[in-house]
Amino acid sequence: MTTAFAQNQPRNLPALPSGWPIGSYETYAEAQRAVDHLADEDFPVADVTIVGVDPMLVERIAARLTWGKVLTRGALSGAWFGLFVGLLLSLFSPGAGLTPIVIGLVAGMGFAMVFAAVGYGSQRGQRDFISTSQLVAQRYDVLCQPRNAERGRDMLANLAARNPSNW
Repeated sequence: MTTAFAQNQPRNLPALPSGWPIGSYETYAEAQRAVDHLADEDFPVADVTIVGVDPMLVERIAARLTWGKVLTRGALSGAWFGLFVGLLLSLFSPGAGLTPIVIGLVAGMGFAMVFAAVGYGSQRGQRDFISTSQLVAQRYDVLCQPRNAERGRDMLANLAARNPSNW
């Protein structure tokens, strides 16, 4: 019953991966390299899936936030948007000269600085840093559908035996 249901599901809906493990790697690049090797050897890679196991959300702190940095970033982002709007206005206002560009630039900077200040001030010092987030896994398993799993496992084992320093 569940097999027929899984086969009738559209491919874009989330579903657990299926297949047998044919390789396990510490980094995504190694798993990708393994699948690339299979593809180079004319292996049916449509049967292969790379699965990140034990995912973690890693947040890397880039810098401390200050009022000066917040207002400067707001002014710079607003300047780009204001410049864009000013250029559009000057294109559709013949004979206006640089006035629409300057007004757009100043207005964009002003509004963006106000919005940045309100956003930063509303946090009341709770998040005084800039960071980037990334989803990573402890290891990456390469799975293959059972019909080709044994052959794929042998091919990856031969690759690892030929190039032990690369793995």
